[in-house]
Formats: sequence, C-alpha cells, structure tokens
Amino acid sequence: MAKDTPYVDVQNLSKSFGALKLFSQICFSIAEGQKVGLIAKNGTGKSTLLSVLAGKEGYDNGDIIFRRDLTIGFLEQSPVFDPEESVLDACFNHQGEAEKVLKAKQVLTQLKIRDLHQPMGQLSGGQQKRVALANVLLMEPDFLILDEPTNHLDLEMIEWLEGYLARGNKTLLMVTHDRFFLDRVCSVIMELDDQTIYTYRGNYSYYLEKRQERIDNRRAEIARANNLYRTELEWMRRMPQARGHKARYREEAFYELEKVAKQRLEERQLRLKASNVYIGSKIFECQYISKRFDDVVILKDFYYNFSRFEKMGIVGNNGTGKSTFIKMLLGQVPVDDGRIVIGDTVKFGYFSQEGLQFDESQKVIDVITAIADYVDLGSGKKLSASQLLQYFLFTPEQQYNYVYKLSGGERRKLYLCTVLMKNPNFLVLDEPTNDLDIVTLQILEEYLQDFPGCVIVVSHDRYFMDKVVDHLLVFKGNGDIKDFPGNYTQYREWEKLNSQNTPSNQNTSNNQSNQNNQPKPSYRHDDRRRMSYKEKREFEQLEKDIAALEAEKKQIEEALCGATTSVDEITTMSKRLPVLNDELDEKSLRWLELSEIEN
Repeated sequence: MAKDTPYVDVQNLSKSFGALKLFSQICFSIAEGQKVGLIAKNGTGKSTLLSVLAGKEGYDNGDIIFRRDLTIGFLEQSPVFDPEESVLDACFNHQGEAEKVLKAKQVLTQLKIRDLHQPMGQLSGGQQKRVALANVLLMEPDFLILDEPTNHLDLEMIEWLEGYLARGNKTLLMVTHDRFFLDRVCSVIMELDDQTIYTYRGNYSYYLEKRQERIDNRRAEIARANNLYRTELEWMRRMPQARGHKARYREEAFYELEKVAKQRLEERQLRLKASNVYIGSKIFECQYISKRFDDVVILKDFYYNFSRFEKMGIVGNNGTGKSTFIKMLLGQVPVDDGRIVIGDTVKFGYFSQEGLQFDESQKVIDVITAIADYVDLGSGKKLSASQLLQYFLFTPEQQYNYVYKLSGGERRKLYLCTVLMKNPNFLVLDEPTNDLDIVTLQILEEYLQDFPGCVIVVSHDRYFMDKVVDHLLVFKGNGDIKDFPGNYTQYREWEKLNSQNTPSNQNTSNNQSNQNNQPKPSYRHDDRRRMSYKEKREFEQLEKDIAALEAEKKQIEEALCGATTSVDEITTMSKRLPVLNDELDEKSLRWLELSEIEN
C-alpha cells in the first residue's frame, strides 16, 4: 500500500443509540504525522467515536479503512485493570525485557507512579488512568487514540506530556478539554456538531476564528432563506392545487427552502449576571493554621486574610494539599493548629472532585427543582430552574430525560447546576473542568468572570485559570505555599525569568536561598486590599471608555442643538443618548468602586 495512504479513512459513518443519533454519514481521514483534536459538546458522541475507531464498539453503517499493519494504542476515558496485577505487569508490553522495564519505569516516574509492584486495585482512579496512559505510550503504536489524556495529571505532568506528543512524527487523535494542550500539540481540529464533522486545518486558536466564520455564514444563509421563504409561502397560498410542471418544480424547491429557513443555529446564551449576591467585608481568615498527615506536611503556620470579591486560583502538583486546604476551609477536615474564622455572611457553594450521587430514576429538571424553583438575580429578575439548565446547554427535551441516560460530562454539568441553584456568594470549585466540554467551559468562564461574590478554583486547566482568577496560591509541597499576584501564565513567565536570574552555581537544594527568590506569602493582617493585575487593566480601560463616551455625548448634544441636523439623525441620536447615559453611569460607578481599592 502506498506511503501516502491515510492512516485511517472514514466514509459515511453513522451511529445511533435507540432514537438518539450521534453522528450521521460523517467522513474524514487522518494522515501520517497529523495531530488531531476532536471537539464536541457533552453527550454528542466524542468518546463513542473514539471507541468505534478503536474497535471497542460497533456502528450502524459506513466504512473505516486503516492502513495495512497499522498498530493502534487506545487510552479509554475510564480504563479497567485486573486489581490483583502489579503496576509493572499492567504495562503488559514490556515482556520482561530489561530495556523495556527500564523505559516503563522512566515513563511511570514522569507520571508520578513510583511503586511499580503495588497492586492496581490499591490505586486511585486517577492513578489508574495514568498507568493506562503510560501503557499506551510504551506501546509506541503507529496511531494514538487518546480520550481525555490530561485528566488526573498535574501541571508538571501535562507539560511533560505536551512535549512528548509534540516531538517527532507521532500521529494521534484525541479528545481533551485542555485548550492550551490543543493549541500546543494539535495541527488539525475536528468538530462534531449537529451529527456532522467539520475539519479545521490549524490549532485551537485558528479553529475559534474559522468556526465563528462558519457560524456567521450559516446564519446569513438562514436569514436569506427566511426572506425568500416568506415570498414563496405567499405564492404557495395563492396558487391553485392543480399546478403545471414548472409550478410543481417550484413547489419542490419551496420545501427544500423551508428546511433551510426553519433551521435554528444554537445561539450563545446571554451572559448571566446576578446582582442579588451579597457578601460582607469579612470573608475568612486563616490564623496560622497547620496540617500534616504522618510525615507529610500540608500547611505550617499559614496565615491568609481573604478579601472581598477575590477570585483565587490554587495550583500545584498532585499530593501537595490543595484539596485538603479546601476541605479545611469548609470544615470537612480539622486543622491541627491555628483556626479558620469564616464571616457571618459567607454562603459556600462547593463543587468537589467526587461529584454528587444522583437518584438515577429522577428527571434532570426534578434534580434542580428539588433545590429551588428559581434563583433571584436582583432588580426584579428571576432565573427559573429550566432557564438555568438551558443556560448550561440542557435543551428542553434533555431536561425531561432521566439521569441514567446522561453521559459522564452531562452529569458533571448537572452537578454544577445544583451548586449554582443554591445561590451561594462564595464558590469553591475543585477541578471543575474535568469532563466538561469546551462550550460549557466558555459559559462557566463568563459566569465566574461576572460572579459578584468570591471564588476559589483548584484546577490544572491553565486556559481556564487565566480567564477566571486574578491571583494564585501555589502549593509547592512540604507546607511551602507561595502567593502570586496574577494568573497562571503570568506566574509561569515570572518563574521562568526568576530561574534565568538564579546563578548557575547556586545549590538548588538550599531552601532558604530559594525562598529569597520567591514572591513573599500574603500575610495580610488587615482588611485592605490592593488592586489585582486584572483590576488595574480594567481601571485604565474604564478611564479611556468614560472619556470616549463623554466626548460622544457632548457631540450628540451639540448636534441636537444645531440647525442642520435632519429629522432622521435627530431620531437616531435621541435613541442613542439614554443608552449612552446608562453606559456612562455604569462605567463611572465601576470606576469609583475600583478607585477605592489601594493601588
């Protein structure tokens, strides 16, 4: 077979589960050396498509043609192992050869699996996923199919895997919600949308740009069809039933036109802004708290005074105590020394890694209405349970599905809705991005950006953290916690610059010397707060916006007083002026809020 034959060629592939059609007549091919990212909303068939390609699941019709003698390595979303076999035995391709065993140890060490003789049944789900990933990489297959490879990896592991997959002529197809990972590894993005595959030959940033172009073009096509449809509908109503050949042709064309005109592109939801969330000036104060488990130190005399409206990110390698810190804050794990004082007005909303155990026989809408019928957004506005679900992309039909029919990602999304429906003023989100699709992540990012309360996010998703948080706690391990005034990308840039400025002959094991080069922990003993980096940028932009709006207002007022302004121009300006005043009031109020923060 020719060298340029695609690794896999998919023709007219269809798959359904009962009445639910996942994809229909899809076609695509993947060539040698291509690194392809697959994007789709939860529940639309991403994992199913990977399983079909890997031969783990059947399909309704179509053809899947692989290059002859192609070897395939498949990382499942939830791999299953024999609980009795050891970690090393689970990496079944080593075959006892010393060289293979050494390589297995190297890869497993990179993924922080160190006890190679431990039975698989004693490992957590995340550790088992990492062993499965190591297994696939050690096979060195021609074609890698990876379902959420970055789940359960810390930032250090993700960056290692990024480099590993980006090097050389590897061929892969993967599903991941990690947009930094997609940007840096993938050269092709495939989107599964409305049962169809769309291919974009570029990275994630290129995909975003071209996808919007596709949506805009489709929207314009539907608008044109609607205009023509109205004309043709009048013709259909006027024409007698006994039509000639030309009329019948026009009638057939009308029904084709009707199909296009009645299409509905999924509109992005309006940004959900709540103004009825109140939280007092006292949030929480960690008063020199300490925590350890046997020889593992989590916190040591840690002081922190959390500020009002703060959006904090917590990052660090697995096992450094991030989730434990959150559970101490929520009162689920006791502190050894010191105490945590919580403000009287604080109402936590906690989204945990473990998730919520649902009653499988409940309908989706009933899960939410059992909490509340609506959320009060303030200013007389209410958001019903159904509207909240629709905001997070549960269609009216899906809302009346039973929970047992939901995919893993849809269950995580429903769990998120149960947290938000309680209308908290302090959100604590532990790995919220796991198993959520990218569209849902974008909606959640906007929700958190506009959220008028406090937020703590623990996440390994760098893109998500950059969008949401304005400052970080970095858990280094052994009780070493650093407070950094910025987002994750800014922290990595600072860390890189700091390492370059460190003399090469410095002993890196000298903890005291290293600490001198680190940002100082935020030991704040009062309630004053400094502007974050994001707030400074917002403050500067507000000054520019206010000046531009005032200039426009002055221009309109002068024009309205002039004798040369036409009636149409007066009408347009009269409509613009109250909108302009509202914008000025809103931006001026925000400017005053920010100006009260210490710069």
